Amino acid sequence: MDGSISETLPLNLTSTGEPQPQQKMNDVDGEDDHQSNNSDSGFKLKKELGLMDGVGIIVGIIIGSGIFVSPKGVLEYSGSVGVALIVWAVTGLLSMVGALCYAELGTMIPKSGGDYTYIHEAFGPLPAFLYLWVALVIIMPTGNTVIALTFANYILQPIFPNCEEPPDVAVRLLAACVICFLTWINCSNVKWATKVQDVFTSAKVLALIIIIAAGVYHLATGNVDHYHRPFHNTNWDLAAFATAFYQGLFSFAGWNYLNFVVEELKNPYRNLPRAIMISMPLVTIVYFLANVAYFAVLDRSEILASNAVAVSFGNRMLGVMTWTMPFFVACSTFGSLNGGIFASSRLFFVGARQGHLPQILSLINMKNYTPVPSLIFLGLMTLFMLITSDLQMLINYISFTESLFILMSIGALLWLRYKEPNRHRPIKVWLGFPILFFIICLFLVVLPIVQRPIELGVAISIISVGIPVYYLAIHRQKEKTNSFMDKLLYITQKLTLSMPEQKAD
Repeated sequence: MDGSISETLPLNLTSTGEPQPQQKMNDVDGEDDHQSNNSDSGFKLKKELGLMDGVGIIVGIIIGSGIFVSPKGVLEYSGSVGVALIVWAVTGLLSMVGALCYAELGTMIPKSGGDYTYIHEAFGPLPAFLYLWVALVIIMPTGNTVIALTFANYILQPIFPNCEEPPDVAVRLLAACVICFLTWINCSNVKWATKVQDVFTSAKVLALIIIIAAGVYHLATGNVDHYHRPFHNTNWDLAAFATAFYQGLFSFAGWNYLNFVVEELKNPYRNLPRAIMISMPLVTIVYFLANVAYFAVLDRSEILASNAVAVSFGNRMLGVMTWTMPFFVACSTFGSLNGGIFASSRLFFVGARQGHLPQILSLINMKNYTPVPSLIFLGLMTLFMLITSDLQMLINYISFTESLFILMSIGALLWLRYKEPNRHRPIKVWLGFPILFFIICLFLVVLPIVQRPIELGVAISIISVGIPVYYLAIHRQKEKTNSFMDKLLYITQKLTLSMPEQKAD
């Protein structure tokens, strides 16, 4: 431990019985700085995120690997260009409706943790733990793994121009390196992480603008052959249709991630809904136009044969500037992975603070005010997921489990509307929105089980395993286990220079 820190900080006894440093946090909130220090002092995560940081997190996480990977999946399961475009438009509108519902939840329950917090508030600890369990095992690390693998595929594409795909070992190794690097960035400084997010969000938007502009030019010069029979080969099977929606919704995944960091957002009652209302229409329009461009330039067979649709598009349209597309896509996925690590680590932090994960994950670094143990744990889980590089299988795992627990979160909104009708709600959406969103999520959860029973059966089994884990590890904690965890907590505090959150009395 740095000598200057230990000399200036008073000591506090933690649950381990060992002396630990303690210091107060200086709230960084512009004009409210003095007031915050007087009324909300304590050792905790800082409120450092403004409106544009919120927009950057939502846009930066949503626009990631999905728009460059999922066009193939959406077309494969929908069957035709016309239905694929409808799926993209509807999934964008659906995500916008869901984001508005989460704006109500986030301002009614202004705590970090997102779905975990809302499910816990409405339905109690066991359903909340199951979400935390599946997020820990599937959703968060697997989603970050998909993005990291996509980054590696795109950045290596120009290095192996004569190969259909870069070598699998090289892809996994590069993905592991970028996961470790961004975990270090997020451990070091919140402002560094948000600066990375802002820069790479700009790069990914520029990449999509280039795709859209090239596609518009291609259509304007009379190349409209691919739109002559837009609904030819349509697959009207409902289960396949739901899977097409899975692929599209994966591309919009992240619209609820700002809810995970509400406690670090300045003036969340104002900035949370504003960030959502700026971000979601922007992303929906950009995604739809990007797919119009893809389908204008590439025919159905070319898209289905490509694992890197944006690169195939660049090879056809950009000539000597073809190399820019893999570069921009790599920038896009890099920024999305950074945002995913930043937001999802807060979920584990909140779960540990609530007592549903080891207390180690609720520690905060005393110098940088970042949840270092939670970030390191997430990084290790993400590295573990690199055992497979089957992106489509990973996407189906994520989409099913996310849809299931988003369904529960919207159910929480409806239940709290009924149970606590007079509760303070700074934002109250039209009741038809959560009802519509609930019905569609139910459709997305039930129907694909018929078409993909093995993959979804594995996901359901993992969720079910969380029930005995809850009762054995959480509900009935043993004294011996507590003693071991206390020692591990003390060692982790020493190694990471961290301590538990301490709010003012």
